[in-house]
Amino acid sequence: MAIQQRGADVQMTVLPIKSGTKTIRRARQRRSIINTVTGYLWLAPALLFFLLFTVVPIWNGLQFAFERVDLITAPRWVGWRNFQDVLSDPLFWTAWRNSILFMAYGLVFGYLTPVVLAIVVNEIRVWSGFFRLIFYLPAFIPPVAGVFLWTWIYTPNGGLANTILAFLHLPAQQFLNSPSTALPSLVVFNIWGGFGGGILLYIAALRGVPPELYDAAEIDGANILQRVWHVTLPQIRFLMLVTFILQIIGSVQVFNEPFLFTGGGPVNATTTVVMQIYSYAFTDGDFGAASALSLIMFLVLAGLSLYYFYLMRRNLGLVKN
Repeated sequence: MAIQQRGADVQMTVLPIKSGTKTIRRARQRRSIINTVTGYLWLAPALLFFLLFTVVPIWNGLQFAFERVDLITAPRWVGWRNFQDVLSDPLFWTAWRNSILFMAYGLVFGYLTPVVLAIVVNEIRVWSGFFRLIFYLPAFIPPVAGVFLWTWIYTPNGGLANTILAFLHLPAQQFLNSPSTALPSLVVFNIWGGFGGGILLYIAALRGVPPELYDAAEIDGANILQRVWHVTLPQIRFLMLVTFILQIIGSVQVFNEPFLFTGGGPVNATTTVVMQIYSYAFTDGDFGAASALSLIMFLVLAGLSLYYFYLMRRNLGLVKN
């Protein structure tokens, strides 16, 4: 009887513990559900905004690429006709050539400029904050004000650029008025307006390089160029790879500079792909052709990005050859 009574006491003790554990589990599940619902409620306005102003326009753009759309009459399905019209337009290849040239000029003259300046500023021990501010100042200037400033700089008669060239006994240039110099002039303005943010990014990356690596390089007798090549650049390689593809994408999508400076001229020398999309939509009123060209540009940039990231992952050892 004593043994049976002891077993009953143990069973009565275990049951409340199991019941209490289930109660705690249910409370935690209820709290987790409440937190999840609350989080989605807070996210709901942002999700709705993203749906209305990102997802819906993208879906409409895909539809417009295969329809005749002028926003006056009802859309009419035309299949691949918009793509045929776009590809047969002589300005299609001109726009792509200008965009690729703009990208190439930007990569050759603008990609390494922030890296070099960031390394120089990072090595300066006196007034480094002043130089960071000076280099970042162009980012504070509104784009339209910057356009007015550089329009005066590029003025053929009495502009700052030709004044400097005359002082150096060099021939004057037409800059924005010549088909041969208009696009490089826009590239210079683009580099001037964008390298300040890149410098700050690279300086932040350089501050994360362990100083022990530099100390070890100095002990091994490395000079400053060897330290930069063997220590600095490998440590910021990933950021350089990311900014490389971002600059390619941004350069191909250039619009503000040719639109505000030259309007695509002279003689279509600065007409880019995005400017041609704008012309189709808001000059010709052909939103179907604009959507078709937008889709072509998206596929080209997506393909380049995927291939680039594949090469980057392979070089970093994240995928097998």
